[in-house]
Amino acid sequence: MRQESRAAPPPLPADWETPPADGGALPADGEAADDAAVIEQSRHEPERFAALFVRHAPALKRYVIRRLGQDPAEDIVAETFAVAFQHRESYDLTRGDARPWLYGIATNLVRRHRRREIGLYRALSRTGADPVIEPFTDHVDQRVATDGARRRLAAALAKLSRGHRDALLLVTWAELTYEQAAQALGVPVGTVRSRVNRARSRLRRVLGDIDPTDAEERTK
Repeated sequence: MRQESRAAPPPLPADWETPPADGGALPADGEAADDAAVIEQSRHEPERFAALFVRHAPALKRYVIRRLGQDPAEDIVAETFAVAFQHRESYDLTRGDARPWLYGIATNLVRRHRRREIGLYRALSRTGADPVIEPFTDHVDQRVATDGARRRLAAALAKLSRGHRDALLLVTWAELTYEQAAQALGVPVGTVRSRVNRARSRLRRVLGDIDPTDAEERTK
């Protein structure tokens, strides 16, 4: 059986650990640079990379917490940006939004902790206590809690295959488009659509007509 790496995550680069006052995000014309511009600038001015951390680290951390809990989230986020910083020369500058790239790195790191993720879902399915999954909205959360569907949701997430769960949670919890999720996972967009549809179908079978991962359901 392959042994998972237990090495500590690399430290954040010293020159962007403390962001500059402007976050490294403002070019000469005063307008906020998109992610690709920031990455391009950082190739010559490494401190500029701090802007990417400021923009995306909070949401990325929430995504990891939802999947793994609080304890490993900070290390995974730090390692995600350290890996991104180290590979910024290979970033495709035609992609102005770096979120698919960052979430792809984070998702690969989350996979190292698959047992922990499944264990948390299974614990939730037994106890109903929810230290990981934030409410989708108050309205839906009340419906889920009322009939005990939260436990069934957790059990269903635990039973999804890795590929189906990654695709579903990138689209729902990370709020990526299908195209962005495909970029993050390195698969065709049709594969992401198929995986998400299959995963949602399974959740609906478990929860009846409640699908807390459905954006339309969440806005009703």
